[in-house]
Amino acid sequence: MSALHTLSARALAARVTAGALGAVEAARHFIARVEALNPGLLAIVQFDPERVLREAADVDRRLAAGEALPLAGVPVTVKDNLWVEGYRITQGSLLFEDFVAPRDAWAVARLRALGAVVLGITNCSEFACKGVTSNLIYGATRHPMDPALTPGGSSGGAVSALASGLGLLALATDAGGSTRRPAAHCGLVGLKPSAGTIPHPWGFAEPNYGLSVIGVLATDVTDCAWVYDLLAAYDAGDPAGVPLPSGLEAGTPLSAPPRELRIAWSPRLGCDFAIDDDVLAALQSRVDALRAEGWHIDDADPAWPPEAREYPLLALQQAGLHALYGERLASERDRIDPNLVMQIEAGARCTPADIARALRLRERIGHALGRFFERYDVLLSPSAPVTAWPRDQLGPALIGGRPAGPRGHAAFTPLFNYCGVPACSVPAGLVRGLPVGLQVVAPRYEDATVLRMAKVIESADSRG
Repeated sequence: MSALHTLSARALAARVTAGALGAVEAARHFIARVEALNPGLLAIVQFDPERVLREAADVDRRLAAGEALPLAGVPVTVKDNLWVEGYRITQGSLLFEDFVAPRDAWAVARLRALGAVVLGITNCSEFACKGVTSNLIYGATRHPMDPALTPGGSSGGAVSALASGLGLLALATDAGGSTRRPAAHCGLVGLKPSAGTIPHPWGFAEPNYGLSVIGVLATDVTDCAWVYDLLAAYDAGDPAGVPLPSGLEAGTPLSAPPRELRIAWSPRLGCDFAIDDDVLAALQSRVDALRAEGWHIDDADPAWPPEAREYPLLALQQAGLHALYGERLASERDRIDPNLVMQIEAGARCTPADIARALRLRERIGHALGRFFERYDVLLSPSAPVTAWPRDQLGPALIGGRPAGPRGHAAFTPLFNYCGVPACSVPAGLVRGLPVGLQVVAPRYEDATVLRMAKVIESADSRG
């Protein structure tokens, strides 16, 4: 019983399904961990132990009635920008401090229908639009390995909880790397699936012009693939939705990708992005280990448009924030994170021509990656160029010896949101005692290829 939090989600569900463990018994274990550890983490911001026990008791009743529940009793946390019926869901903002979700988000409803138990709501940056997890309503989430550091963002609460054994799965969002980078900083697997493969037909308005997707966080690749396969579906109410199967073999181990897979390694993504030398060395060693196992990996970069070296589509987020919250700025400025105030004000200065140029550039970026994937099946890159940094800073002051702005740590992930392709961060060892991650990318709707290659990397790491 004392080691339930060290199990995979699959193993716990198997025990509950077999009757070797009750869902209520499992819930009590995780409730005790939240009560003991969360005060030092500030990872979970909404927690109702009585509700957790009620949900778990319902799982036990459904199993006794003969219902098949693949996720029986698995405790999952949900990011504070996804609706969970009856919970206060704030998007990390004082503007929504009294909002109670009227229904479950599609993905939350799906997990609960399959037997998962919602353990709590995890902290995020305001409107999920900042690369660290701090806000005016709850404060700053701490890194699970060092409370002086940030776990990254915007899904920092999700990764801090999961890495600390407060749940076995986490549901988050990813509009520019918010699932992948925090996963890298905390030694977890973080999947940003292809746009439209996990439905999100209702919930909060998001400011990113369709860049945000539901993300899955797990402690290993097999759990991540298992949950993605359970969530991948089509809902006609989601305008981005696509009626495609996941490409995975439901309920079976991940099959290995073909050895003739064409793989590219791009350590600076063809944009000369800054990266710390020791982080690059750690990732290079993982790539070299794959080569030693017989995988053919070229050093190759996508031929991006020159403008892609900056953050060309941040204007879309800023304009979206202004459209959604600009009218509230005059009267409630002191209730909005100062960084978000700057973004909203920048959005007010965006012209229609700025937006049109950004949308056109998004098309050109997608075209460039599409051409690259005519030659390669998989692209490997860093998930983040640094390890975790002090939690009172928006980002590290230096990256690779160069002065870094507040988004320098986020350089390697947003391009793949622009293109709608699947990308997954896989643990790739420790640097100075802190985790780093290797990012696996494939063409749109090749999520199964991403997950199979991620499993190869995970397995190579365990052998190393």
